[in-house]
Amino acid sequence: MSEPAIDLRDVRFRWRDDAPWVIDGCSFAVGRAEAVFLAGPSGSGKSTLLALLAGIAIPTQGEVRVLGRPLGAMSGAARDRLRADRIGVIFQLFNLLPYLSVVENVTLPCLFSPARRAAAAARGGAPAEARRLLDRLGLGDAELQRRKVGELSVGQQQRVAAARALIGAPAMVLADEPTSALDAELRIEFVELLLRECAAAESAVVFVSHDRSLAARFARRLEMPNLARAAA
Repeated sequence: MSEPAIDLRDVRFRWRDDAPWVIDGCSFAVGRAEAVFLAGPSGSGKSTLLALLAGIAIPTQGEVRVLGRPLGAMSGAARDRLRADRIGVIFQLFNLLPYLSVVENVTLPCLFSPARRAAAAARGGAPAEARRLLDRLGLGDAELQRRKVGELSVGQQQRVAAARALIGAPAMVLADEPTSALDAELRIEFVELLLRECAAAESAVVFVSHDRSLAARFARRLEMPNLARAAA
C-alpha cells in the first residue's frame, strides 16, 4: 500500500508561544487521489490547517507528512520547492497578479516549477493547457483571457485562481473556500470540474468550504471539531 498523500499525527499549532492553540491535537490521513471535504465553524482552524499542509506554516508539536515528506524537518526553501512542484493551492484571497493577463496568471506555476512545466508541455504546452482549463471553467472567451486579471469580476478571478492551481497536474490540491464568490449553479459546476481534473491527474484534494451542500460530491467529509480541539 502506498504512503498517504497527507498524514498528520498529534499536530498542535499556535502562532506565538503565549497564544492559545489554534489546532490542538489533530490526526488524520488522506490517501493518494482521495478527495476530502473539510468543514467546520469559523475559527476552528481550517485555513491554518491548509497552511500547515502547504508548508507555509510548520507544526508547533506533532508531525505533518505531505507526499511522503516530513514538513517540519524540511528547510523553508525545501518546503517552497515541494509546494511549487507538487501542490496546487487555491487561496481564499486568490493571490493573483493584477497587472498580468488571465493566461499569464494561470501559467505562473510553470515558470517557477520545471515539474509543472513538463507536465503542461505533455498536454500541449502551458498556454494551451491554461486556455483548456479556463474554457472548462467558463472563461473560454479569447478576449477575456487576454485581459489583465484585475479587470475581472471577483467570481471570474476565483476561477482563474483555480485554473492556476490545476495547471501542471500537481499531486495535491488545497482549496480554501474556492466557491465563495460563485452562485449555486456555478459552485456545483466548479466542484465537478475540479474533481474531474484532479481524478485525471490522480491528485489528492482537500476542499474547505462552509457550503455543506457540496460535501456529497466528495469521497469523504472531515469535521474540524472531530479532528482538533481548536481554540475559539
